[in-house]
Amino acid sequence: MNTKSKLTKLLALLFAFTLLATSCGSSSDGESTAAPAADNASEEDNDDVELTQGDDLLEQIIARGTLNCGVASVSIGFAVADSNGVFQGFDADWCRATAAAILGDANAVNIVPLTAAERFTAVQTGEVDLLHRNTTWTQSRDSDVGMDFGPTTYFDGQQLMARVGDGFTPNSGVADLDGAVICTNAGTTTEKNIAEAAILAGVEITLNTFEDFDIVTQNFIDGGCDVITTDGSGLVGRKAEQQPADQEWAIFPGQPISKEPLGPTYGQNQSRFADAVNWTVYAMLIADEYGVNQDNVDDFLGAEAELGRLLGGEGEVQTAMGLNADAFYQAISQMGSYSDLWKRHLAPLGLQLEGSANDLWTNGGLMYPPPAR
Repeated sequence: MNTKSKLTKLLALLFAFTLLATSCGSSSDGESTAAPAADNASEEDNDDVELTQGDDLLEQIIARGTLNCGVASVSIGFAVADSNGVFQGFDADWCRATAAAILGDANAVNIVPLTAAERFTAVQTGEVDLLHRNTTWTQSRDSDVGMDFGPTTYFDGQQLMARVGDGFTPNSGVADLDGAVICTNAGTTTEKNIAEAAILAGVEITLNTFEDFDIVTQNFIDGGCDVITTDGSGLVGRKAEQQPADQEWAIFPGQPISKEPLGPTYGQNQSRFADAVNWTVYAMLIADEYGVNQDNVDDFLGAEAELGRLLGGEGEVQTAMGLNADAFYQAISQMGSYSDLWKRHLAPLGLQLEGSANDLWTNGGLMYPPPAR
């Protein structure tokens, strides 16, 4: 067979494969559904996920009309299903604010509960577009795991909680843990942090891990653990909601044993989507800088300079990002400013915003949004 004939047959074969792939990947109704969990997904399910995600995630979400957002299965103050099965909390409301910015509707969101072990796979497979799920920004997750991270929405740190009746107090420390059985979540930075802290303190501990922190807490209540450990905010919520009447729990040490910057997390190389997520956070922080909140935002429509641009006025940049001009007005009017979310979900747990690391830079905190221009 001559070279020209070989080339002709090769091109024909390639064209046939292209047609076959196109016909197998098309959808008759155009609707998208959430992918099943990764451990139950078949190869066909994975193909569907890839087609749903597409090359530009922001465009796909707008076309789909729904944002898929992962939260913790149970994280008191951050994500807890109410009696109707609707997730409420600080993280759940970040999901809704992002949906409001991208789609104009805070309810255009599918909130997916995920365990710590499930969360990254859910992003990688396309089951969710975004995590607002108390996920710590680390070097390995930002590289090997294949995640990208947005601005920190909650500066946290790992602490421990034990029974006062067992001799622990808020002044206790890692050096007091010798011989203790400590329980925490599997597949988290938490288990690595406490193991390293014990080595540095020269104490011997027994570390038991469970996939769900509900199981961790129940083991603690039942006496199967001497100490439990996770982010300080999580312990505050558990103490407030689950401490038995006949016990007193102590959270320690006063200075957390780790840095836990928590915030939105998404797959790598989706710059336009990342911009939309990140600037939703920045917009809600900038609103606080100007004293704008969910109740009074309409009073500032037509404002000049930065605030006016942020709310969709002259000089706005939202349309250049692929969003509607009023994207951040929608986020603030439907869900509130950063401090609105805090007051709604975290202040009732006794978590203080004023003067904390989570306060605005103008109040001594670490929240320092870039300018909207």
